[in-house]
Amino acid sequence: MSVYLSEFLGTMIMILLGDGVVAGVLLKDSKAKDAGWSVITWAWGLAVLMGIYVAAASGAHLNPAITLAMASIGKLSWALVPGYMAAQFAGAFTGAVLVYLTYLPHWAGTVDPKVKLGVFCTIPAVRSLPSNILTEVIGTFVLVYCVLAIGSNNLSAGLAPIGVALLVVVIGMSLGGPTGYGINPARDFGPRLAHALLPIPGKGGSDWGYAPVPIVGSVIGALLAAFTYRAIAG
Repeated sequence: MSVYLSEFLGTMIMILLGDGVVAGVLLKDSKAKDAGWSVITWAWGLAVLMGIYVAAASGAHLNPAITLAMASIGKLSWALVPGYMAAQFAGAFTGAVLVYLTYLPHWAGTVDPKVKLGVFCTIPAVRSLPSNILTEVIGTFVLVYCVLAIGSNNLSAGLAPIGVALLVVVIGMSLGGPTGYGINPARDFGPRLAHALLPIPGKGGSDWGYAPVPIVGSVIGALLAAFTYRAIAG
């Protein structure tokens, strides 16, 4: 399987399952309505786990920030970076479209446009762009540094993905409250674009003013983590 197709499918599955649980918890008349934050964080961790298994052939980055971090410390050829990132953004967009189709009858019955937007992309609990960026930097630093640490511990092929999945769960529970833990430019931008383009009834705007936050924050956090890990671990 092409590494690009691998990244596309893995990211698509991750977003389908990750945004899917948010839709289930938020949208009117869903059987999972009001199941809560714990359900979202656990399901997102499992969504990442399934994405990793699907995208094993490409190293399962599923995240442009991770791709940039790996390339910056010599763990991925820079020649592969554009293709990886394009596949990740396209996979995230496609996964979000599939969530829309899965919950097709529920959009009209959900009144609040902010709830509909929250299915697709992150919304800060308290809007303060400098603080929101800092939160994303910290969350992505933890993600990338711990991913590198997990990868260096010679775990079996099956255990390493589980470690990463549990890492995503704990980031969501511990650090996700302020911004919804984007920690991945494709995870936020691809579904946000889908929200903007899809014919969702009563959807409101896609809040493009906030869109740079999870991109800038995650890229900074990922690069800081990669350089710090290389300086410490060699």
